[in-house]
Amino acid sequence: MRGSRAKARVTATPIETFLDMMSAERGASQNTLAAYERDLSDFEKFMKGRDFSAASRDEVKAYLQQMSRAGLAASSQARRLSALRQFFAFAYSEGWRPDDPTDAVDSPRGRRPLPKVLSNEDVEKLIAAARADFETSADARRLTCILEVLYASGLRVSELLTLHLSAARNRATIFVRGKGERERVVPLNPYAQEAIKAYLEVRAEFLPNGEMRPLSEKYLFPSRSAEGHLTRRRCHQLLKALALKANLDPDKLSPHVLRHAFATHLVEGGADLRSVQTLLGHADVSTTEIYTHVARERLEAMVTATHPLGRKGTNRRS
Repeated sequence: MRGSRAKARVTATPIETFLDMMSAERGASQNTLAAYERDLSDFEKFMKGRDFSAASRDEVKAYLQQMSRAGLAASSQARRLSALRQFFAFAYSEGWRPDDPTDAVDSPRGRRPLPKVLSNEDVEKLIAAARADFETSADARRLTCILEVLYASGLRVSELLTLHLSAARNRATIFVRGKGERERVVPLNPYAQEAIKAYLEVRAEFLPNGEMRPLSEKYLFPSRSAEGHLTRRRCHQLLKALALKANLDPDKLSPHVLRHAFATHLVEGGADLRSVQTLLGHADVSTTEIYTHVARERLEAMVTATHPLGRKGTNRRS
């Protein structure tokens, strides 16, 4: 393998060789590869013609300092440093250089913003609003299905909209292929199962006629779009309209907010992080840990608002 990579470097740049490895050996998605390429190319520009793969630790630190002076968010700085760590670990393993210049370089730290989360009451309002015309409207059945499945599964909106019809035939679980082509099986509660069953009775009404039909037939949520399935934009529009119907702030609702609600409500209910990580399809449990902070802050806010000794201005007993 080392020899084949050495040959590849004759015709490919270090970044290209690294991206080839990420794609072939780690199954990185196109979006992930594009993000790595942007971040590594930015550091390459900073090097101003100097050998990119031979950068020193001081040059890496200087790059971080430049980003900080430019006012780049700590999260963006950390992401670019992470890309450099991945690249230089690869360069070291391939024998391109004898050390890793990102060793002992501290990651920029910033307070990670907590995700927006709906309350249980908000979710109930949304479901009630979606079901208002359930018996007479195919659109209402589709929207109820989208809402129930998102909240019951924590799927990313892209995962939901690209689900094949076959993935929902066993309605107790759905088979999902997520980021990095990682596969997982997600269980569904009885409400989501019933919503899928009711939606499938009217699904044919959303199938387009003509040349788009063969493409769209395979999707659970077919449409007349060029992709053959309901688009992310249309899904966002449907949920925003639903929020207004439920007397909720439409700016606080999106498919991803429902994913956050799914995870947070699980953690609040006592689910362990590893299980939530598996259900969400997170590659690293550290990504899932944000929901413990959300649950804790919500609990603290509830105590402050409702406990006699938690309210501001309350005299404590001596």
